[in-house]
Amino acid sequence: MRSRFNINNYSNLGQRAITAAVGGLIVVVGSIYSDWAYFLIFACILGFSQMEFYKLSGLDGMLPLKSFGTFLGLMIFSLTFMVEKEHLPTEYLYMIFPIVSLTFFIKLYRKTDKKPFTGVAFTFLGIFYVAVPFSLLNLAVFSVGGVYMYEILIGCLLILWATDTGAYFAGTRFGKTKLFERVSPKKSWEGFLGGAFSAIGVAFVLAKYFHVIEDWKWLVIAGIIIIAGTYGDLIESLFKRSIEIKDSGNGLPGHGGFMDRFDGLLLSAPFITAFLKIF
Repeated sequence: MRSRFNINNYSNLGQRAITAAVGGLIVVVGSIYSDWAYFLIFACILGFSQMEFYKLSGLDGMLPLKSFGTFLGLMIFSLTFMVEKEHLPTEYLYMIFPIVSLTFFIKLYRKTDKKPFTGVAFTFLGIFYVAVPFSLLNLAVFSVGGVYMYEILIGCLLILWATDTGAYFAGTRFGKTKLFERVSPKKSWEGFLGGAFSAIGVAFVLAKYFHVIEDWKWLVIAGIIIIAGTYGDLIESLFKRSIEIKDSGNGLPGHGGFMDRFDGLLLSAPFITAFLKIF
């Protein structure tokens, strides 16, 4: 009898490689295929990531509005995409503020909440920490002439993945000097340098083949991802340590949850978008 494929039969490294290959292929091919495919893929990633955040907040005794908060995040992502694509006028972005304010009205009628404003705060934090960075990606990919440029997205993701991969292998092989032991005991300066060298190498390759932005900008983006991406990883580790868990979820075998995989992007996206818009 033919045995069924079960990813759990593989080692952690094997699971990590399979998940990265399949997930990366879906993201890359979809993003290259069309802007609408990009929109659907990242809307799903955003939704899963934000639900993970609210689930983890619940483990720490908080009571955010999980469904409504995720709806708000997807609404902000959708509005920014439609505005950047020029299907909606910019004025529609003002809808965000009154709709987000409905959080207060909903909490007002939750009679069982002992600390309603804590729940409101964590609902807003899920939007600001997860939804806003993903929404800013829309501004980044449309930053050149108002046209969707998949090269910007793919380039940023390749640099981010190179940073993570280089840090993982360099840290595993050479890691001795702790980077931030209080927050993440396994991360090392050797791993950080391995990730940095990998990111810079990929940036040089991107500068050679992706000419939608100037060559030097790829190196700046690499620098942003190396620094902000590392801090994004540390911040998520701090969040997980505060509630004493290892992974944000189990949706991505070998990687943990969606937040574990995209934590570096959450802090990098605002800096990358600001850089591309200003310069």
